[in-house]
Amino acid sequence: MILRPLGLGDLLTGVPAIRAVRAAVPDHRLVLATTQALEPLAGLIDAVDEVLPARELEPLDWTGPPPELAVDLHGKGPLSHVVVADLHPGRLLTFDSPGYPGPAWYPDEHEVARWCRLVAEGLGVEADPDALDLAVPDVPPPVAGAAIVHPGAAFPGRRWPAERFAAVARYLARAGHDVRITGGPAEEGLARAIAGAAGLGEDAVLAGRTTSLELAAVVAASAVVVSGDTGVAHLATAYRRPSVVLFGPVSPALWGPPPRPRHVVLWHGDGTGDPWGTELDPALARITVDEVLDALERVMAA
Repeated sequence: MILRPLGLGDLLTGVPAIRAVRAAVPDHRLVLATTQALEPLAGLIDAVDEVLPARELEPLDWTGPPPELAVDLHGKGPLSHVVVADLHPGRLLTFDSPGYPGPAWYPDEHEVARWCRLVAEGLGVEADPDALDLAVPDVPPPVAGAAIVHPGAAFPGRRWPAERFAAVARYLARAGHDVRITGGPAEEGLARAIAGAAGLGEDAVLAGRTTSLELAAVVAASAVVVSGDTGVAHLATAYRRPSVVLFGPVSPALWGPPPRPRHVVLWHGDGTGDPWGTELDPALARITVDEVLDALERVMAA
């Protein structure tokens, strides 16, 4: 049993560690406890046999026998450790905290490397932090070969201004790209405003019109992705699509894509910003449209 009921980016950064757990117990059935919303995407991880819907820091609705191994890929302390410990597993793997011995937690470690190290040290297996790939969904993408502009983020502090995203979308469209604006249902208004400001038609707006699997399929078939520090950036990594990712309050040293030529990160911060901020982070505000356009040229030429 592996616990990871968080957001899309959290799920995807945990994939290499999940694969390492599979390598440690190749003959066992691997159950991943994650949110119901992410269940379809969790099914694209080749190491996972079963997905158990879960809610953050709440008891698991598990009716099977105690697992032989339970791994907390959720957090560093007892609030999440107890969720898996309550299953009475034969073996429990967590980071070290009172009452729970395990590897040490390092706050400045990249999210992918952190969970890989937990599994490598705890289970004695190799964990490849670059094993981030995801299976392509077995659903047709609403569009293929598009330039994806994803303006949304969970918190305002991580949302680059809409008018700048519109300028990027306008540039891509004038360069001959099929531009699509993606997002969730709550971001449909934002996507429409950006499409309108960029001079794009109604069909450019995919926000609120795709399932999670269709969104993944769109990214997998895309020409390039431009986004903030959010889950879609991790989908671009998982499908090895060219991407430009705009970071603000959070350092890319903690959450950025792997060092591949097809991914460019823009950041002018010092790591002291608030990722849950209610106003645009100053570091993100310092990223200019021209910087993004230059980065697009680079990734699309790589």
